[in-house]
Amino acid sequence: MRFELTEDQRDFATALDGLIAGSDPVGAARAWAADDTAPGLALWKRVADQGVNALVVPEEAGGVGASAVELVVAFEVLGRHAVPGPWVESAAYLATALDGEDREAVAAGAVATVAAPPHAPYALDADVAERVYLAGAGGLAEATPSDRATSVDGTRRLFRVEPGTTRVPGDRAEEAFDLAALATAAHLLGAGERVLADSVTYVKQRRQFGREIGSYQAIKHHLADVRIALDFARPLVAGAALAADGPAADRARAVSAAKVACSDAAYLASRTGLQVHGAIGYTQEFDLSLWITRIRALVGAWGTPAYHRARVLDSLLAAGGEG
Repeated sequence: MRFELTEDQRDFATALDGLIAGSDPVGAARAWAADDTAPGLALWKRVADQGVNALVVPEEAGGVGASAVELVVAFEVLGRHAVPGPWVESAAYLATALDGEDREAVAAGAVATVAAPPHAPYALDADVAERVYLAGAGGLAEATPSDRATSVDGTRRLFRVEPGTTRVPGDRAEEAFDLAALATAAHLLGAGERVLADSVTYVKQRRQFGREIGSYQAIKHHLADVRIALDFARPLVAGAALAADGPAADRARAVSAAKVACSDAAYLASRTGLQVHGAIGYTQEFDLSLWITRIRALVGAWGTPAYHRARVLDSLLAAGGEG
């Protein structure tokens, strides 16, 4: 089966890519990691003005009413540019889980975040979020940030939160979790593509023993393995996006398969990128580090690979038992 984007979807991706690329996303990410959030929040507004926060929000709730396909298109672009901020939490989880005025605020571009234990125990960027929530067995509640936790990715500013007494309307926890995991998978795919592209560029420039290192078969093979892994992960993301509106069991299985494949492919891209760059790849000053640490953090975000593999297995066993 072939998954092809429509012309409108390709145009959306191109426009979003151009907007972000021209807004110094690397500078915004570095400033964000240093707790200077002004450039990142300015970029947030520009991206939100393109309707990214409102993609999966129904039109009657102030959203675009698009499908999950448009969401993964947007998140691949966000991952390609290492855009900082609680995008998964706002545009995927909360845009799905909330109702009423809270959902409308997210669709309008409010910076919102959520902690959803056990798979997302911390609220990303809760100190700058206009709205902070805690998801639990009883649904969603307003929350306030407390102490800060440490992430391997400096741009992921994690906070523990304390629940308030105010409950908020909305209780689509399973659907919201799946959409957050799918958005994270697409983000990983974009980050992996960026690392591969930068690595290919580097090996064409770096010379050893009188020739570009990219001319050596061993390096070609490593980069080809990354290309294959990313190409195999991409249709799983597209398939999961198409399954987002289907039966819950099918959606969960497809999303978990996509998250595992994208985690593995992006992690392979980061390891290979680090190897071919050599010593410079280890330096924090080199931009590659933004994507390497982002990938490492997102591999375990919104469900670890072990959790998602187990979910795929359980789903297949249950389907086999029914047959």
